[in-house]
Amino acid sequence: MPSPLDQPQLAALRERVRSLEGRSALNRLTLPFGVPEIDRRLPGGGLLMGALHEVAGGGYGAVDGAAASLFVAGIAARTQGQVLWCVTRQDLFAPALAQAGLPPGRVIHAELSDEATLLACFEEGLRHRGIGAVVAEVAKLSMTASRRLQLAAEGAGTLGLAVRRWRRQPEAADFGQPTASVTRWRVSVLSSGALPTPGLGRARWLLELIRCRAGESADFEVEATDGSGRIALSAPLANRSASPQVAGQRARR
Repeated sequence: MPSPLDQPQLAALRERVRSLEGRSALNRLTLPFGVPEIDRRLPGGGLLMGALHEVAGGGYGAVDGAAASLFVAGIAARTQGQVLWCVTRQDLFAPALAQAGLPPGRVIHAELSDEATLLACFEEGLRHRGIGAVVAEVAKLSMTASRRLQLAAEGAGTLGLAVRRWRRQPEAADFGQPTASVTRWRVSVLSSGALPTPGLGRARWLLELIRCRAGESADFEVEATDGSGRIALSAPLANRSASPQVAGQRARR
């Protein structure tokens, strides 16, 4: 019976496969979330650069859709360089992107007349090596279209982020169809955690990794993107440190 391969042999075989596929070192770079519980679920410890990733809201309404856009904005904010954001609707809200770490000066806003033109712009943007990320808000994404986008991203090493948005509920069924995307995510809004003092807590999301090539699905309850484009795992209030103001009040007592 042949002996199992050791780690060096496995690493050599993986490298051989990559070379046969024609992938460069640039395309194997990853963008970590900085959250170990999430990063260890992703091959390479983060989102693969030079690849296409899909994100959608957990429901059909505007609230979950806005959360998906903010999640994507946080990812794009942590790349280097300008971000091309392609839309067909006139509802991209720059102040919200800025709160997620993506200021207006970094965003190239492309407003297209229809989805066919948008997909063409998406693909052309992915071929540009000087762009940090390309975001496109699309309703339908066929296997053929997604494969073209994936190949364009691989060739230039650009991060492609497809935000799936639907005008009508029946269109959402398209999200279940197979595509060439490396990962597929779904974002749903959760209630904010309670605070020890009156006020609104940080927004919380249910983040679902529905599909991951060479990985496994997983769910995470996270705190929404902050001003640096980062998310954090939600923690029970009982395990959180008191704020400096609350700690000072307790000390004076």
